[in-house]
Amino acid sequence: MPNLKDLKNRIASVKSTRKITKAMQMVAAAKLRRAQDAAEMSRPYTERFNAVMAGLAAAAGGEGAPKLLSGTGADQTHLLVVMTAERGLCGGFNGNISKMARAHAADLKAAGKTVKVLTVGKKGRDAIKRDLEQDFVGHVDLSEVKRVGYENAHGIARDVLNRFDAGEFDVATIFYAKFQNVVTQIPTAQQIIPFAVPEGTEVDEGALYDYEPSEEAILADLLPRGVATAIFSALLENGASEQGARMSAMDNATRNAGEMIDKLTIEYNRSRQAVITNELIEIISGAEAL
Repeated sequence: MPNLKDLKNRIASVKSTRKITKAMQMVAAAKLRRAQDAAEMSRPYTERFNAVMAGLAAAAGGEGAPKLLSGTGADQTHLLVVMTAERGLCGGFNGNISKMARAHAADLKAAGKTVKVLTVGKKGRDAIKRDLEQDFVGHVDLSEVKRVGYENAHGIARDVLNRFDAGEFDVATIFYAKFQNVVTQIPTAQQIIPFAVPEGTEVDEGALYDYEPSEEAILADLLPRGVATAIFSALLENGASEQGARMSAMDNATRNAGEMIDKLTIEYNRSRQAVITNELIEIISGAEAL
């Protein structure tokens, strides 16, 4: 049984940890509001943009379609863009995205495909590198970025598009977590090259549009923007998901620390009572001996 001093030190240590986790929970809660607003405000634009792109793609899906729409004619080489956080202490947020990306890579390799991995966020890089280090082709570090903006997404998109133009891959898929609420973040895989209509996109099938200039010309300009838009939307969803997951994880850690303090306090009181009882027995025994 630990002595009183050890128990007292452990109680003090757990109390210090509880202060830290409570502070991190409050910081995450403050950041979550801003990140959630940014993610939710981007959704209407992204959804409408995808709907317009889907209509254009349906009208210009024949010969002469841009390469970003029609693809290279093969699907042998796949680029996986895995987007995670730069920091940990956010529950299963990073692990769930990495797990989905690893499973997708394993399925592709089992089918005889070539896999290349581009990571955004060092936590995803650290988690995936153990299994797919030989497939890494690049990493984007956002650790110095205080607030993710469109310019960050545009830089990632430019890197991906340059690799596609160089013939390094045939299909590109991004992995991120879609924010639903504080306790639920859904790992999501979305193909961005060649363009694929995201699941759940509403397309105006009954509407007829006349495009000026041609659908092909409009798509040639919009498709690169579509890649940047999809990446920017994923970064915003990831930002909200990270803060929600961290807030939930720190709340659980704070409550667990409180429960541990209660248990240690009970153990401390019992040990202290036992020591006092032993001392009383010794005093009474000594008095009787006299």
